[in-house]
Amino acid sequence: MPYQEVPTRYDGRTLEEGVLEFWRSEDVFHKTLRASAGRPLFTFNEGPPTANGRPGLHHVLARTFKDVYPRYKTMRGYHVPRKAGWDTHGLPVEHEIEKELGIFDKKRIEEEIGIEEFTRRCRESVMRYIGEWEKMTERMGFWVDLKEAYYTLNNEYIESVWHLLKTIWDKGLIQRGYKVVPYDPRIGTTLSSHEVGRVQPATNAIVAAGHPGNDFIFDNQRCGRERFRDSGIGDWYLLFDFASFFIGDDQPAIERM
Repeated sequence: MPYQEVPTRYDGRTLEEGVLEFWRSEDVFHKTLRASAGRPLFTFNEGPPTANGRPGLHHVLARTFKDVYPRYKTMRGYHVPRKAGWDTHGLPVEHEIEKELGIFDKKRIEEEIGIEEFTRRCRESVMRYIGEWEKMTERMGFWVDLKEAYYTLNNEYIESVWHLLKTIWDKGLIQRGYKVVPYDPRIGTTLSSHEVGRVQPATNAIVAAGHPGNDFIFDNQRCGRERFRDSGIGDWYLLFDFASFFIGDDQPAIERM
């Protein structure tokens, strides 16, 4: 085979695209899996990115680390299947559809749209940017099985999580504890730290301290009247400008019942 002429000017983009095309045409990733079959197993199931948002530069960094370790273990003599995953957790998805509908009241959504139709729109929404994710994944050279990716909204995945929780519970490894978490009175659920700030921010300030055994009413024009029960864990607080409370421009009221 004759040597190919090497250009004097380095063209990184063209070189990278040539390598990617070779990997694609020769199916190099799956060849490495077939070649390593029967070796000690090192399994990689991707901690999934959020599928209903576009990929950004910070995702390239995270996926680089996800790619480095399986490649290293392969070179160390392991068989390393890699399974992609897509996180479809509900709050950002629901809020996206609420914005499209222009309806942010759960009761109106149930009456005017219906739960079944709203759910259908949400399930369609999470697939909206999958193509962009797959393109970015291939372009950066991340070897992972996208065709057999798991989705956190599928019943099979949800049931597997419950199975794991039951197994851990049966082994006595789950303990009961308490923590202070953000609460969204509009949708009636607690929020993870990742979800805080992804939805409509609060623009007002309200502070409330509760005591064990007390009932409170949260009265707000946007949220409606919401009842809170202090569980006895200790004082609780609605903090100034806390993004998850959707307080709005009007001044809410809290009443002792």
